[in-house]
Amino acid sequence: SIVGRPNVGKSTLVNKFLGEERVVTYDMPGTTRDTVTIPFVWKDKRYFLVDTAGIKRGSKITNVVDKFSVVKTIQAIQNSNVVLFLLDADHGITEQDSYIASLIMSSGPALVVGVNKWDKINQEGKDHIKQEIKRKLNYLSWAEMHYFSAIKGQGLSALMTSVEKAFNSALVELSTNKLNLFLKQITNNHPPPLKNRFRPKLRYVHQGGKNPPIIIVHGTGLHKLGQDYKRYLENSFRKKFDLKGTPVKIEWKNSLNPFHER
Repeated sequence: SIVGRPNVGKSTLVNKFLGEERVVTYDMPGTTRDTVTIPFVWKDKRYFLVDTAGIKRGSKITNVVDKFSVVKTIQAIQNSNVVLFLLDADHGITEQDSYIASLIMSSGPALVVGVNKWDKINQEGKDHIKQEIKRKLNYLSWAEMHYFSAIKGQGLSALMTSVEKAFNSALVELSTNKLNLFLKQITNNHPPPLKNRFRPKLRYVHQGGKNPPIIIVHGTGLHKLGQDYKRYLENSFRKKFDLKGTPVKIEWKNSLNPFHER
């Protein structure tokens, strides 16, 4: 599904992917009021492409139609294997963008971020947008980022390559043996820090699910692990297994110490 705030070019991008004017476009927010699902083929692979209504911030939703549009878009996000989140280079990163990013994060689909209208701004503006993204949307750094022009049809092949990679990352099968060998390596290189003279022990790991990948870590004293160390583990697993474009969920299974009462 293609999501973003009103008038970022979602319907224009859909039409460029399809190679025809299948959905209405107009240079005014709110042209698309409902989700539109369209089957299409890209390089011999079949997809369902969902064009969604632009999401407004909660405080700006003033009528029933707007509320309906937001609900349908949230449902599209939740039902999608991959979300293409569109930003508007011409207007920068807004509070609405941050709100939409939080909806995507809470739903957990694979993600590709596209910055549309890249051809409309100068080099200074481009540098500014990149800094804004790094500052305001740094928590989406695991997603592939693309800068392109939907109306000119530039960069579509690269976008779809990232969509395919994100989809494959979300459905990856992780070998238990390889996970445990890597866990041993990274904990030897960087052991968990001591907490009240006790060092948490990470004993073994396995995959607990996919779409998105769930990694389950078993050990003792895991509740004493700090957020920095948890991020270190997540980033290490992501880099090692090339999990670009998908959230990675780590679940912690704390084993009871049989000597805890002695």
